[in-house]
Amino acid sequence: MTIELTPFPFEEAREYFEGLLPLAAEEYYALEEGARRTAFTVADVAAKDIIEDIHGAISAAITEGETLSDFRDRLDDIFQARGWDTPPDMTPWRVQTIFRTNVQTAYQAGRYKQMKDQAERFPFWEYDAVMDSRTRPTHAALDGKVFPEDHSFWDTWYPPNGFNCRCTVHAVHKYAAEEENLTIETHDPTGELIEPVDPATGKRMPARPLIPDEGWDHKPTEDEIGN
Repeated sequence: MTIELTPFPFEEAREYFEGLLPLAAEEYYALEEGARRTAFTVADVAAKDIIEDIHGAISAAITEGETLSDFRDRLDDIFQARGWDTPPDMTPWRVQTIFRTNVQTAYQAGRYKQMKDQAERFPFWEYDAVMDSRTRPTHAALDGKVFPEDHSFWDTWYPPNGFNCRCTVHAVHKYAAEEENLTIETHDPTGELIEPVDPATGKRMPARPLIPDEGWDHKPTEDEIGN
């Protein structure tokens, strides 16, 4: 028997990303920080029509469940259709960063809406930092921590918390929290000095403040995702 798998659209993620307004970088960075969360741009790309095309390519990838390779192909098609060579600064690493960061942001915004809708039954959220050699030490320090879903911690630390961040959040049922005797954090550790462990080496690292990467210290809002 042949089983065909059909991608199931993540509507909340799609709605979030399609709701972002494509802007030229100059327009984007002229906005206040809060307003930037409702817009989309690509650094060092001046042409607004190209930014709109890239936004459309990412939106299609989210809608269709496409891969990084599919996204690269879409970009090649965009530049070819306009009769342009692929810009030299669109290196494989940069294309990957654009794709993964925006898709992860949309997915996490979608999860945020889903979990908020189920907060009465799942009142606790657990931070998951993946914990492999690529995990940032400050993100790894939060792995497995469980906070109430309405705790101030999430105002700063709801992922993604940096470019290419792969962290996520799992909703925890109120009965599971009791049965597993989970520790529910009440203190917000943001900004405190820690000595993180390097996930790649297992060695203790120099002290540093427990903060997200610069510019990533915020959560999605209901206004950004839609109700």
